[in-house]
Amino acid sequence: MKPTSSSQTTSLLARRFRGYYPVVIDIETAGFNPKTDALLEIAVNLLQMDDEGQLIPGETLHFHVDPFEGANLDASSLAFNGIDPFNPLRGAVAERDAITEICKAVRKAQKAAGCQRSVIVAHNSAFDQGFFNAAISRVNYKRSPFHAFVSFDTTSLAALALGQTVLAKACMQAGIAFNAKEAHSALYDTERTAELFCYIVNRWQQMGGWPLNTALAQDDELEDEENDESNQ
Repeated sequence: MKPTSSSQTTSLLARRFRGYYPVVIDIETAGFNPKTDALLEIAVNLLQMDDEGQLIPGETLHFHVDPFEGANLDASSLAFNGIDPFNPLRGAVAERDAITEICKAVRKAQKAAGCQRSVIVAHNSAFDQGFFNAAISRVNYKRSPFHAFVSFDTTSLAALALGQTVLAKACMQAGIAFNAKEAHSALYDTERTAELFCYIVNRWQQMGGWPLNTALAQDDELEDEENDESNQ
C-alpha cells in the first residue's frame, strides 16, 4: 500500500476521524505525576492514509529529553524503564525544543491531511496525554495542534478488537512482531502502537465498519456543492 497526496485521499483521512488527525505518541517518564515528574523520552508517529483508504504508519520523530528544572526523578520508575537521565550519550534536548519540533511537524502533517485538529493516539492514552499537556503548559507553547482532552486509546480499542489490553499481547494477537527486550523505549513502543492502531482501524473497515464508498460519495457531493456555489 502506497500513500498518496491526492485530494481524494486527503479528504478521506480528514473524514475518517471527523477532521481529527491521529498522531501516535509514547512517553517515558520518571514517575506518574505529570506536573512534578520528569518527561525523559518522547516519540511520535505521523500516520498516513493510502489511496485505498488504509491507514499506515508514517514518519517517526524521537527525542530524549532533559529533566525540567526541579523535576522529580522516581528511582523505581527509572529502574523500570532503564533510563539514566544524566547519561551524556542520550543526546537529550531541552523539553521546549522537543515540544516545539513535534508540534511543528504535527501541524504540517495535519494541514497536509486536510484536518483541523490533531488527536493523541496512545496505549493508556490518559497517561501520555497528561504528560504531554503538562509539558505544553510548562514551556508555554502557544497554539498547540492537539485537542486538549480528546484521545484515541489503543488499550480500549485492543480490548474490543483483540481481547487484549497489554501492548505486547495485543500486538502478538494481531500478528505484529513484538520484542519485549526493546519495550519501554518511546521509539519502539510508538512504532508498535502505530502498527496496532492501523491494524484495528483497517480491520474495522474490512468488516464494513467504515464504508469507504460512502465517504467517497460524500466527497463528490461536497465538491459539487462547492463548485455550484463558486459558479453562482
